[in-house]
Amino acid sequence: MTVPRLDSSISIGGARRALARIFAAAGLDTPALDARVLVGHALGLDHAGLAAAAERALDGEERERIAAVASRRLAREPVARIVGMKEFWGLPLRVNPAVLVPRPETETVVATALAALDRDGDRARPLRIADLGTGSGALLLAVLSELPNAFAIGTDVSTAALALARDNAQRLGLAARAAFLACDLAAALAGPFDLIVANPPYVATGELAQLAPEVRDHDPSLALDGGPDGLSAYRALATDTPRLIGAAGHMVVEVGAGQADAVASFFTSKQPLRVIAGRDLAGMPRALHIRPASRA
Repeated sequence: MTVPRLDSSISIGGARRALARIFAAAGLDTPALDARVLVGHALGLDHAGLAAAAERALDGEERERIAAVASRRLAREPVARIVGMKEFWGLPLRVNPAVLVPRPETETVVATALAALDRDGDRARPLRIADLGTGSGALLLAVLSELPNAFAIGTDVSTAALALARDNAQRLGLAARAAFLACDLAAALAGPFDLIVANPPYVATGELAQLAPEVRDHDPSLALDGGPDGLSAYRALATDTPRLIGAAGHMVVEVGAGQADAVASFFTSKQPLRVIAGRDLAGMPRALHIRPASRA
C-alpha cells in the first residue's frame, strides 16, 4: 500500500491527521500514535515540537520524508525499527535487525525480579546478575538501572546483538557494571548468581509463519524459534538452574501464552525448586519466578 500524495499546502498537524486516517484504514493497531511518532521522526521534532509547529506548512522535502516513513509502516515494518529506538522500563534503547524489539509485557520480568530481590533485602547491596539471551540488553539494563551496586553479565549467541547491547549500556552510562559474552544461554557462565533473567525463544517452529508481519518479517528468527513445541530453551535452563542460582538465588523467565504450567513443571519435577507466576497487566502468567524450595 502506498501513501497518497500529501497536498503541497499541508501543515505538520494536517500530515499527522492524514497519516492517522491512512493507518487506521490499513488496520494498524495504534494509527494516531504511529502517525505522531513517524512525523516527529521524519522532521526531527519531539512531541512538544510537533505541537508547537502544528500549523506550519511542510516543504517538499519534508513531505517526501514523511511519505517514505509512512510507506515503510504500511508495509508493516514496526515503528521502533523505522526510528531505530524503543523505550523499555523508561530507558531509550537502540534496536537493529539483530535483536527483538523489546515489548511492554517483558517488563513483567523486571518487576517480578525486583520484587523477589526486595523480599531478600536492600536493593543497594552488591548483586551478581546474568541475562541469558540479552539481545538489545533490555532486561539487563533495566535491572541494573534499579540496582546501583549490581554487576551483570549478558550472554547471546549473536555477536551483532552483543555489540548493540554494549552500545546501549554505554549510552545509558551503565557499561562499567556490565559485561557481555558470546555463548548459548549460560554455557560459559560459572554460578551461582543472585539473579538470572531471561526471555528465551518460545514460539513453536511451526507457528512462526502465523505471527504478525511486524514480528515474522522483522524480528530475528533465532530469537523467536523455540523448537518444535517452543519449549526447548526452558528444558535446557531447568537442567542448569541449580548450578546457576545455588542455594539462595532467583531466576525469572518470560513465558508465552499458555506455557506457564508446562514450563514450571520442567523446573519442579526433578529438583527442589519452587515456581511462582508473575502476571502482566492483562492478567496473563508472563514471568515465572524460580527459586530453591528451601527458601520459599
